[in-house]
Amino acid sequence: MTPTSTVHDGAAEGAAAVPLRTNRSFRAYWVGEAVTLAGSSVHGVALPVIAVLELDASPRQVSLLAAAATVPAYLLALPAGVAGDRYPKKKIMIGTDLAACAVVSVVPVCWAVGVLSVPVLYAVALLLGALTVLHQAASIAIVPEIVDRAHMHPANARIAGAFALADTAGTYGGALVVGLLGAVRALWLDSLSYLVSAWCAWRIRPSAAPRAAAARPARMGAAIREGVRSVMRDPIQRPLVLSLAGLAFADGIVTTYFAYTLLTRLDSGSTGLGLVMGVTAAGGLAGAVVATRLVDRFGPARVLLTGFCAYAVCWVPLLVARPEPVWLGVIAAAGALRTAAAVAAGTTQRSLRQQLCPPELQSRAQQTSVWLVTGLRPVAALTAGAIAAASSVHAALIAGTLLYLVPAALLWGSPVRRLTTMPTSAKDAIHAS
Repeated sequence: MTPTSTVHDGAAEGAAAVPLRTNRSFRAYWVGEAVTLAGSSVHGVALPVIAVLELDASPRQVSLLAAAATVPAYLLALPAGVAGDRYPKKKIMIGTDLAACAVVSVVPVCWAVGVLSVPVLYAVALLLGALTVLHQAASIAIVPEIVDRAHMHPANARIAGAFALADTAGTYGGALVVGLLGAVRALWLDSLSYLVSAWCAWRIRPSAAPRAAAARPARMGAAIREGVRSVMRDPIQRPLVLSLAGLAFADGIVTTYFAYTLLTRLDSGSTGLGLVMGVTAAGGLAGAVVATRLVDRFGPARVLLTGFCAYAVCWVPLLVARPEPVWLGVIAAAGALRTAAAVAAGTTQRSLRQQLCPPELQSRAQQTSVWLVTGLRPVAALTAGAIAAASSVHAALIAGTLLYLVPAALLWGSPVRRLTTMPTSAKDAIHAS
């Protein structure tokens, strides 16, 4: 018997089997998560601006500030998964939102009393990073508790669409708000977004999904190992997670020199770079809109394989482009197509893993993937630097583009290739594989 076959199919039956348009819990979740993502874009812009323009931070201090925001994603991913499985996810979401609201407010308060410093920004960035990891461990894993199995993929597609829109609007809106209000005052809006998110989370009514009868490990290390082991022993989840990790590594190599190549070799200028990034991000919304239709028509395996292969194909224009305006349009269009394919494939793989994972392991299984992905990204950046130093930036881009084919090959050689429909139970996936 495979680990997948031990899933309690009745767990998801506790979720309200109602259409998404009338599911109030999902609507509250959807709005709250999109609002807090857009708000977070404000402090993503504001903190570096405050450090450089208001506190005269050095380049080393700016790099440490960026590291403080990202380090928690790797260090706390697995423990956060344990917390998400042990404690009510709704309470974690509300608690982290309220805590983040208080943490963000520290910056304008310290500024008002004249004690703001770069170390304070370090602490704020570090705490916000940690709270974000804990919040996401609960928020992603709570979806199967508020959405019926049959609606899992449409729900994830709508979430991805809202996130794509909020991320794009938040990035540009964050810069606009900071420009209009000033970086310090703009953080009050970020605090407000966390309050809105907490209120939306309070309105969620998750189902009381039955837990597995087996006793859960009391110690953190044992609980983490149980989550990792569950993923790595599952014939469907294992190739999905490993392919995501491989994709993150290849993507980390290419994106390290994406902006650099546009600005130097292709002479795009900051305006051209902004336009390319904006069009690329907009593709995510398109991918979310068509994701469910594509899976219904072609099956999850084809959507996944096409999405993963699209990464390699859509980065080719960057390799052959010349410093001409038309090439910026080609790169932007390819980027939009790549992002659309990525969102369609991403929502599909997440829905598969959520449906196949036991309810008592949802958060740990998700965070196992997060841990692998976040851990490989800095390694990829260092690898890109090593290739560029030994050969050239162009060689690093070629290497990363070729590596995109590895995750696709991994999925092709796994049971995932035989999934012609989205399973509504663990048994469906076992029969397909």
